[in-house]
Amino acid sequence: MGKWLLTILFLIGSAFLTRLIPFLSFFRYLDTMIHEFGHALTALMFSGRVMYIELYADHSGVTQTLLTKPWSTVPVALSGYMTASLFAWLLFAWNARGMQRQGLMLVTALAAVSLLFFVRNGYGMGWLAGFLALNIIVLVWAGRRVTQGYYWVVAFLSLEESVMGPISLTLQAWNQPTMAGDASLLAKATPLAAPVWGIFFCLFSLWCAKNSLQAFFGRRKRKIARIHTNTPVFDHE
Repeated sequence: MGKWLLTILFLIGSAFLTRLIPFLSFFRYLDTMIHEFGHALTALMFSGRVMYIELYADHSGVTQTLLTKPWSTVPVALSGYMTASLFAWLLFAWNARGMQRQGLMLVTALAAVSLLFFVRNGYGMGWLAGFLALNIIVLVWAGRRVTQGYYWVVAFLSLEESVMGPISLTLQAWNQPTMAGDASLLAKATPLAAPVWGIFFCLFSLWCAKNSLQAFFGRRKRKIARIHTNTPVFDHE
């Protein structure tokens, strides 16, 4: 089976399970947090100001920035979906290196920074507080297997949401080009239409997803190979 087809089928299955199992919905906000954090960080990199971030109950979010350089609208608008896709890939790359605890510590640190400096609405602050508490419990008291399982939940839902977001954006850009969030902002600042930017985000997210799954399944194959290599063979005559 081709890698692209496997990636698409895997993501469809993940999206179905995420919406079938209610408690998994809690972790879908992580993608929103990373998306908005990407906007905020890029704005600061280009000498802008971050007024606030808000996370909403429908898994959407908004980052209000004050940009001193008009052209910086483009990198700031690009950074949301791209940061979320790259971050999901990073989680899988660290998983392949056995760095699950480091990955959880990074996620926890980003959530803490978001809560302390950026997120200002009640729902967003409540979710961040709960997410931080859960991460700390896992990092401090959970065993290796529980930590690994928790990390996989965080990583896979981040990956699935990092792809579903651009797909929803593209559909919105086709139907309501002026109401398509980052794609609409980019359409105003560049010669390209909103649907083109939506397709760009989709392709980028799928490329990151393919590389993420390659890292995941590549690690599993290496583990199986090591098990076979280290298994003694006894001949019975």
